Amino acid sequence: MNKALLSSIMILSCSLLAQESPITPRAARVQISEGPEVPLAGGYLTVIRWTVNNPAGLPVHYGIVHYGTDRKNLSQTAKNPIRLNPYHSSSVFRVNLYYLPPKTTYYYTVESQDSSGKSDGVTSPIKTFTTR
Repeated sequence: MNKALLSSIMILSCSLLAQESPITPRAARVQISEGPEVPLAGGYLTVIRWTVNNPAGLPVHYGIVHYGTDRKNLSQTAKNPIRLNPYHSSSVFRVNLYYLPPKTTYYYTVESQDSSGKSDGVTSPIKTFTTR
């Protein structure tokens, strides 16, 4: 194959891989509009879900849950990634917690941040759930 052609193909393929999603416009005031709530608590999986009006910025964000059995010591953390949709006015975060002991009450708070670690500026009050 011709070196110039091969070089052009490599440059083109690298530029296609490097493309990013459009930046999501930021809401005037980022806040939790729904939740957090626990639609599933117990056994193998516990799910915590909440909705935020769009935090904007980088396409990948993380929902983060700080939790523990003592409301003054939320030392455990779980996080799951999402990809913001620049054409939606809100984003739903879901964070999975695995293998929590049954019949245990947990305290938790939620927050979110972008993939660079910058906080979206919202944190929930401390809430509780009890595993089955």
